[in-house]
Amino acid sequence: MASPSRRLQTKPVITCFKSLLLIYTFIFWITGLILLAVGIWGRVSLENYFSLLNERATNVPFVLVGTGTIIILMGTFGCFATCRASAWMLKLYAMFLTLIFLVELVAAIVGFVFRHEIKNSFKNNYENALKEYNTTGDYRSDAIDKIQNTLHCCGVTNFRDWQDSNYYVEQGFPKSCCKLEDCSPQRDADKVNNEGCFIKVISTVESEMEVVAGICFGVACFQLVGIFLAYCLSRAITNNQYEIV
Repeated sequence: MASPSRRLQTKPVITCFKSLLLIYTFIFWITGLILLAVGIWGRVSLENYFSLLNERATNVPFVLVGTGTIIILMGTFGCFATCRASAWMLKLYAMFLTLIFLVELVAAIVGFVFRHEIKNSFKNNYENALKEYNTTGDYRSDAIDKIQNTLHCCGVTNFRDWQDSNYYVEQGFPKSCCKLEDCSPQRDADKVNNEGCFIKVISTVESEMEVVAGICFGVACFQLVGIFLAYCLSRAITNNQYEIV
């Protein structure tokens, strides 16, 4: 057992670690809220784009929501473990932080490696959705209308892509292609937006995903600090048999 004098010397060190870890845990808990908010925002703001990707891509916002929820729960657990000064709970907290960090790292690598496949998948699905476009409430057709209205574009690469669709043969361009809100479906190219949607969509998604990626990267790196603090505090408590008076 450590001598009383040594324990008195280590108390300020352990108190310092506890204070830093509590501050970290609070900030970590806030980052969980941020990820949760980003996931909800992505689900609402990027829903049109995700609906034209494969089913696995539509799960990205839910992954962020799930990760944010787990971080909030783990932050609460970490705060409890720190206040109790429990060595085994702190080790468990550090282990959970490590697992979350590894999962985020793998997800980032997979997203980076398959970024071109995601673009190609979006373009192919957009072309297929355009050819099968209808006004009966199909979710892909609704997504096309929302994208074309929001970005003021028409077709995939340009407005002529619509000429290969069954809808164009029967009724001409859809209203979402019109330059003016009150124009009616026409075959006249001078009344529709000339620019295609693919490049605009990719630019929009990339700019918004940069924000998401930056937040996720910051959270992941921040977890390394928590792993270090939790490990140091746990080690100090174990080695010095620290007790709460």
